[in-house]
Amino acid sequence: MKTLFDGQLSDLIDMGNGLSMAAAEQLFSYVQHCSLFRWQDRNNDCEDRANALCMLLEKWQVPNCKGWVFGGMFLNRGIGGLTNNWNYHVAATIPVNIDGTMHFHVLDPATTAHLQPLAVWADNVTDYPYSHYLVKQSRFYIFPSAPILRDNWHERDRQNFKWTMQGLAGINGVSRTGKAQLVFNKARIRKAEAAFKRLLNQPPVI
Repeated sequence: MKTLFDGQLSDLIDMGNGLSMAAAEQLFSYVQHCSLFRWQDRNNDCEDRANALCMLLEKWQVPNCKGWVFGGMFLNRGIGGLTNNWNYHVAATIPVNIDGTMHFHVLDPATTAHLQPLAVWADNVTDYPYSHYLVKQSRFYIFPSAPILRDNWHERDRQNFKWTMQGLAGINGVSRTGKAQLVFNKARIRKAEAAFKRLLNQPPVI
């Protein structure tokens, strides 16, 4: 494989009882066809899609965390890069119970048409070795500018909730271009937020 697990940056995750494979695959199909998410825009706003989906999963009482993968060059100035010259990628991740053993699987229709184990997902978005993948509590929105350590990540707050809603509307509110788009797309952002809040109370039947 072209990817390595980074235990030093990973959090301990309470997996609970996990989901059955059948339930996990149903959940993947549900989010894959959910109009709230712009899965086709795979090069932008992955942290916002992951954050929104994890908030939905929490409301639906589905155990979850976030799977992250970093290019080695970006993470520690080593060797290794991701597809499309990404520095990192993140997706909502769920525990799946397979024959009594828990395995992390990723909900990321932006990069795959099927439910995938975390390591396989990380490997598939790695262009050349090595990338580094890890798991974080879902409450962490983004890593710091530098250095990236286990315990200095930015948690959810009011500001990054706004960025998440903007991301669902297809606007990167942190970028210079995105900031300019905010002026003319307030209605689109309000529509995305309203759709997100409705979905909080519409859990899938799995």
